[in-house]
Amino acid sequence: MVETIPSPLANRFNYQRLDLKRCVPAFLSSHKILFTLLWIAAFASVFLWQRNAVRGGFAAFWHGPVRPIPKLRPVAFNLTDFGAVGDGVTLNTEAFERALSAISKLARRGGGQLNVPPGKWLTAPFNLTSHMTLFLAEDAVILGIQDEKYWPLMPPLPSYGYGREHPGPRYGSLIHGQNLRDIVITGHNGTIDGQGQTWWKKYRQKLLNHTRGPLVQIMWSSDIVFMNITLRNSPFWTLHPYDCKNVTIRNVTILAPIFEAPNTDGIDPDSCEDMVIEDCYISVGDDAIAIKSGWDQYGIAYGRPSTNILIRNLVVRSMVSAGISIGSEMSGGVSSVTVENLLVWSSRRAVRIKTAPGRGAYVRNITYRNLTFDDVRVGIVIKTDYNEHPDEGYDPKAVPTLQDISFRGIHGQGVRVPVRIHGSEEIPVRNVTFQDMSVGLTYKKKHIFQCAFVQGRVIGTIFPAPCENLDRYDEQGKLVKLSVSQNITDIDYDF
Repeated sequence: MVETIPSPLANRFNYQRLDLKRCVPAFLSSHKILFTLLWIAAFASVFLWQRNAVRGGFAAFWHGPVRPIPKLRPVAFNLTDFGAVGDGVTLNTEAFERALSAISKLARRGGGQLNVPPGKWLTAPFNLTSHMTLFLAEDAVILGIQDEKYWPLMPPLPSYGYGREHPGPRYGSLIHGQNLRDIVITGHNGTIDGQGQTWWKKYRQKLLNHTRGPLVQIMWSSDIVFMNITLRNSPFWTLHPYDCKNVTIRNVTILAPIFEAPNTDGIDPDSCEDMVIEDCYISVGDDAIAIKSGWDQYGIAYGRPSTNILIRNLVVRSMVSAGISIGSEMSGGVSSVTVENLLVWSSRRAVRIKTAPGRGAYVRNITYRNLTFDDVRVGIVIKTDYNEHPDEGYDPKAVPTLQDISFRGIHGQGVRVPVRIHGSEEIPVRNVTFQDMSVGLTYKKKHIFQCAFVQGRVIGTIFPAPCENLDRYDEQGKLVKLSVSQNITDIDYDF
């Protein structure tokens, strides 16, 4: 329904992967220019993505032309048609509700479009309707009201049991939708700002009695598009598609402080199928992306996997958690995920799979290729003892299976521990493949490619040298050396 606006990042992200040398000195010397150019491109992109914030600081001097809003539906409304005032003080919830009520009557005509013009539009949470486009103009900001009494309470998510942070009801999201079809949230890089600072402070002070709400949550819906917008300062998870199909997230910027903004995940695909996330910049206070599918016995009973997900052409940062995570809530299963053309910079971890006894289900058919790590503490993590549970009713014998995971084209610099695969006797990691890997190190210690209870292979020569758990093959696929033992434990959390 929406015309695809060509992304200025598309060409930039179609770079050829760095052809790094097989030793650290050569790596650092021969690719210094490439990394410098990569940093320039990344920060130029951040500058462009955040131009609204910059212009806000120089509003008195900026008088650029107003970009016309395209008409993407047969009928289009302006928010001001319904009495909204964009002064950042007036509460506009009723204006949003009246506008969406009018659009809900247009389904047989192809739906309607709600244009949000430049301004600061304060609102309490509101619900979307099917067959609609929400278009945020340049310099348009939807602001979430900070007083939690305006945020409705909802039942816990069925695949999470009694609640993620507290038993019982949870706060709804600022922008919410259930059982919908054909939803587009787009614009000229307008912003949805959850003003999460008050929520974060109250959470740390233990003043909240219910689980915080996401910024945007769409549930049990299909044919959803998020494109050319900025999401920032969510109270909790930022963008949470739950049990949805056919979701596209393209050219979206997601921002939160990298510290003191707890659980502000960027995107959380949760029991979702057929999803593309591409050409995005994410810098938040938790995982940039965390693929989920329910928590322990509740997720097992709900039984909805996350599957067929493509993540590509991203720049992400997470100083607290990881760039791209799978789990730990994965009790409905996660499969057929591809992550490619990814830059993770200045982060605690780059890519991570996390699970534990009690989760059940599986993580399988996961492909990582063309990843670049720059200044990352741990590059690749698989953790099988992430022992956080909703209650005492979980079954510790419900162990997940982890298998068929490949890493190809893994490069970078300034990495402390490139690989830490921590399987266990209960949850071994099976059929892991490494090929074309060369990562510059900050620590020249022995235990930097760490493994425990893992079976798999290395194809060709990689740097640093792999653990002894893995079989060695040459570039033609011929077996060179069998592993000494797949159960060797060489995990060191001291560095």
